[in-house]
Amino acid sequence: MTDAVGAGEGRGFYSALVLRRQLILMGLALALALSVCTDLALGPASYNLGQVIEGLLWPGQVEDQVRVILWEIRMPVALMAVVVGASLSIAGVQMQTILNNPLASPFTLGISAGAGFGAALALAFGVALVPFAVDYIIPVNAFVMAMLTSLAIYGLSLRQGVSSETIVLLGIALVFIFNALMSLIQFFASQQAVAAVVFWTMGSLTKATWPKLWIALAVLAAAAPLLARRGWQLTAMRLGDAKAESMGVRPRRLRLEVLVIVSLLAAISVSFVGTIGFIGLVGPHIARMLLGEDQRFLLPGAALSGALILSAGSILSKIIIPGTIIPIGIVTSLVGIPFFLYLILNRRVATW
Repeated sequence: MTDAVGAGEGRGFYSALVLRRQLILMGLALALALSVCTDLALGPASYNLGQVIEGLLWPGQVEDQVRVILWEIRMPVALMAVVVGASLSIAGVQMQTILNNPLASPFTLGISAGAGFGAALALAFGVALVPFAVDYIIPVNAFVMAMLTSLAIYGLSLRQGVSSETIVLLGIALVFIFNALMSLIQFFASQQAVAAVVFWTMGSLTKATWPKLWIALAVLAAAAPLLARRGWQLTAMRLGDAKAESMGVRPRRLRLEVLVIVSLLAAISVSFVGTIGFIGLVGPHIARMLLGEDQRFLLPGAALSGALILSAGSILSKIIIPGTIIPIGIVTSLVGIPFFLYLILNRRVATW
């Protein structure tokens, strides 16, 4: 009888925990919807939320000017913030999981910088790292360099005696190397090419279009289920390689698979909107604090958190200086740097 009562109490506690996490995810989704509507409302021509909702639900009943501004100009930008934020945050949370490092993200480990360097080669000199993919030279170059950077990090992580701190230091070194190479490209490139390269280094959502959005969304829609299918394996990885292997997980193969997916998410994001830092670091930690390590909730929570942060950053970029849209990469860095310092100084990082 006692065992039955204990089991019932355990099931009740677990059900309450699941319900709490589902409510948190719903809250994040509602906050994201409100943020997107606010982003659509702001600009040179400002609208209230009622006008935005009316234009979204019944576009045929609003003025042509309002419909064009909402659907053709602002909607791709607002939704690109959501897709890129979710992509970078998902990439960050999985890198932290497979590398067992709380400071891992596409930005801090140099993957975004590598992808930016690949894109800069295409923009400045027309160099195609994959000759038969000339029509998609920028995203392909970005993916190749992101993948090479990921493989370098993966190879180092396999060496005996390499700590998580060493991996972070390698990532920082790669960031400096790619930044130096980017400066070299700008030195030799034409003035027009330099302007294009600077766009990538700052990060901006203003050049988002519907075709670019559909490509980024397609990559995210393909990557998310692949990671979700490995959810229990990724959750087991948090217990350490030895325990994960005892549960039937192959850590090395899983790391390689996840790094390929992460590289694709980071490369597509960088190729379309430039280098945007700290989303892949801040979003996962917010989700982890709210939802725990269970990938069933952590993965969608990280996606929603990253999307919400970048959407809110898009709003801030419009209102900090009225009439001027500040590059989104600058905004996210200003927000992310204090959080990054907090993680470094917090003792919990040492016991991750």
